[in-house]
Amino acid sequence: MDSMLIGSFPRPCSSYVSSDDWRTVKFKLGHSPSSYVPVLISRNGAGRSYTVSFQQHLTKHHVRGIQEGCTFYKRWNTKYVVNAASGQPLESEPGASSPKSTWTPVKNSLDAFYRFSRPHTVIGTALSIISVSLLAVKKLSDFSPLFFTGVLEAVVAALLMNIYIVGLNQISDIEIDKVNKPYLPLASGEYSVGTGVGIVTSFAVMSFLVGWIVGSWPLFWALFVSFVLGTAYSIDLPLLRWKRFALVAAMCILAVRAVIVQIAFYMHVQTFVYGRPAVFSRPLIFATAFMSFFSVVIALFKDIPDIEGDRIFGIRSFSVRLGQKRVFWICILLLEMAYGAAVSVGATSSCLWSKLVTVLGHAVLASILWTRAKSVDLKSKAAITSFYMFIWQLFYAEYFLIPLVR
Repeated sequence: MDSMLIGSFPRPCSSYVSSDDWRTVKFKLGHSPSSYVPVLISRNGAGRSYTVSFQQHLTKHHVRGIQEGCTFYKRWNTKYVVNAASGQPLESEPGASSPKSTWTPVKNSLDAFYRFSRPHTVIGTALSIISVSLLAVKKLSDFSPLFFTGVLEAVVAALLMNIYIVGLNQISDIEIDKVNKPYLPLASGEYSVGTGVGIVTSFAVMSFLVGWIVGSWPLFWALFVSFVLGTAYSIDLPLLRWKRFALVAAMCILAVRAVIVQIAFYMHVQTFVYGRPAVFSRPLIFATAFMSFFSVVIALFKDIPDIEGDRIFGIRSFSVRLGQKRVFWICILLLEMAYGAAVSVGATSSCLWSKLVTVLGHAVLASILWTRAKSVDLKSKAAITSFYMFIWQLFYAEYFLIPLVR
């Protein structure tokens, strides 16, 4: 047989035994011996199509876990005989090993860290800092090596702190994430708690180290306040773990995403990089106000697909208290209000090109949001999660428009 198709299901996958016409695979869907589910993958005739048969009854939880696994992949010209108990290969045919196999552990490690870092938040942080930094630019000559160095320093320090915050949240939410986000490396068992603690500790230290080396007080305070709020949001200590309280949790996210990012990083460029007096310009006020709406929406919406795990573990999010549908439409209306306000701000601009870009850009985004929202199946977790990622895309798009507000 010249090819095989192996389902890449939630890690870790135990082993499979092969012959020419069939594959029996035991996919581990949890961490106990009873969580191994035997699967028969049979070849249909001489072609390259396969039938996957589960050899025991699967609960709804198993099926969901499988559906949320990774995509299938093909591995050509390879046959293995594997010890199903130990998962260790006993023998392989000549040519089965490949130089690519030596890179597999590296690729797996990078993939795990990629998921651990929550890349949508990393992108959002980088874009927001670059965008608000551009608000301090007044003339073409401001685009100097000093400007680019100052922005790079801020981005690096902030991304290190971002990974600390999202990592700490995963360490505190391992059991919840086994229900809500089983693909995350701590929930799946790819990372141990010790590994997670080591990563977040080192990234927090590196973030503060960069801030200290740079010597910018606005940058340092941005990092410090983000560290305090991010820790209080997640860590399970007396009077902390503020994410349990819906309003306090939303205020934490608003403080970081709307206030600290806009004002502190703008002041880093305005006062530290350029050495100019602190000024709250019209574009800065607009960015802070608009992103306050957006941050509240992100704080509310992120809990909609996670309602199952939050309800089980006593997290009283707005989605748990009010229901998914109501919170969904509250989020949509808040964003539409923000876009309407942005159109009004753009219409009052004395700069013609800024007026056109701001009005048309926000009107288009508002229209896309409304059209997309009406088609979302609120009974489907996959659909809701996809729409949440779409909201992050709108978040990114806004940071392309903010520097054009005048």
